[in-house]
Amino acid sequence: MAFSHYDRLSGIDATFLAIETPDVHMHVGATAIFEAAPLSDGTGGLAFDRIQSEVDSALQETPRFLQKLETVPVLDHPVWVDDRNFNLGYHVRHTSLPHPGSIRQLKRLAGRIMSQKLDRGKPLWEMWVVEGIEEDRFALILKAHHCMVDGISGFDLFARMMRLDASIRQRPALRSLPRPAPTQRRLLTDELLRRAAFPISALRAGVGAVLHPRDTISSIQETVLGLGEVVAAGLTPTSATPLNPEIGPHRRFDWLRFDLTAIDAARARLGGTLNDFVLTAASGSIGRFLTNRGVPVKDLVFRAQVPMSIRTEAERGSPGNRIAMLLADLPLGERDPRKRLNRVIKTTQSMKRSRQRAGVELLEELSDRVLTSIFVFFANLASRQRSFNVVITNVPGPQRPIYLLGSRMLEVYPLVPLAVTQALGIALVTYDQALHWGFNADWEAIPDLHDLVTATGEEMEQLCKLAVGGAKPAAAKARRR
Repeated sequence: MAFSHYDRLSGIDATFLAIETPDVHMHVGATAIFEAAPLSDGTGGLAFDRIQSEVDSALQETPRFLQKLETVPVLDHPVWVDDRNFNLGYHVRHTSLPHPGSIRQLKRLAGRIMSQKLDRGKPLWEMWVVEGIEEDRFALILKAHHCMVDGISGFDLFARMMRLDASIRQRPALRSLPRPAPTQRRLLTDELLRRAAFPISALRAGVGAVLHPRDTISSIQETVLGLGEVVAAGLTPTSATPLNPEIGPHRRFDWLRFDLTAIDAARARLGGTLNDFVLTAASGSIGRFLTNRGVPVKDLVFRAQVPMSIRTEAERGSPGNRIAMLLADLPLGERDPRKRLNRVIKTTQSMKRSRQRAGVELLEELSDRVLTSIFVFFANLASRQRSFNVVITNVPGPQRPIYLLGSRMLEVYPLVPLAVTQALGIALVTYDQALHWGFNADWEAIPDLHDLVTATGEEMEQLCKLAVGGAKPAAAKARRR
């Protein structure tokens, strides 16, 4: 048999493809801002060719970015095959803002880029190099389909281009030859054999259950109860709000940066995790935002979907998704920030004790081994039944500066995609002792997105003031620029 190669998408990876529509884009992304001087071409422009060459070198360590989609005949399950016609110039693009480009213009450009679906006939990612930003800076706007990466793996792959020092040495770009794709017959045969093997795996699990009955009964009980919690949550709708219309294809992207030192000092006094502070500030700002829209929030049932990484240390740097989607009720009607924080802490502690994770992992396993449509069904159910109003996801990043060919990355703002009835998504990343918030919104539903961003910064300041007796903390950088 002639050599060929492909990689099968997991059930959850395939789900992100299946739930995408012309209005619901399933790419994640980020906008990273760098100092430009170290990459100047000597004529006032940016040395784009050097950046492109560095990306080319990094691609050899991230082969998924050199692959495109193919499908198993009859069964329609997606797989990755090497793209024999890969064109780096298509994926790494060069543009400029009118000099001097403002941050507000950069946000508008990022929103337009994120409004465009990725071409499924090519590797599912793009990188835009944007020069001409005020204060001698440039930006990278990155997007990749969620079927390729989650927040953790996405940042790991981006980091392969970066360094922990300001070295300007370039790595050689040694492009490997694409591996031949398998025949349609082989794809179908392999998939049929894989699915036929599931009963054998179940039988082996049954033998293990006989040998270790107590552990097995406890594990089964935990999983079944967790599945019940997931199904019940999917069938329990939240309140209808202006943040939950049928969305369109156009996006606004805005951001906020906050000093981690102030948050850490407040946590030491008030308790709670960084994620608790994030959910508390988001609850306060969304509550204020909806109140200003004339929505009574006191008795509102408002829920956040909070993705949690289940990626092991051995899986760090690997492509694909290793996440469980948990649900947390947010106390929008609680105006006292300390009481709101305490309620959030209670909710997240309960969420960690819940069996939702075990239930989600079972659904992922069944979807991966038996029928992809199982997880697709529950994903669509959660959106259509409005089991959550907003996604809030937090990804840890490096806490020291990183560099691209000597240019320091100053800020980085992540983007999480929107669901069919979800006009707002909030993604965060910690980097270089700062918390970076990225706000993705439907263009029509939230034209006043910056009001929400400003309110979020003010809510973070209020939380930090609680811990310092009213002294003013480091201010959030969310002003309109």
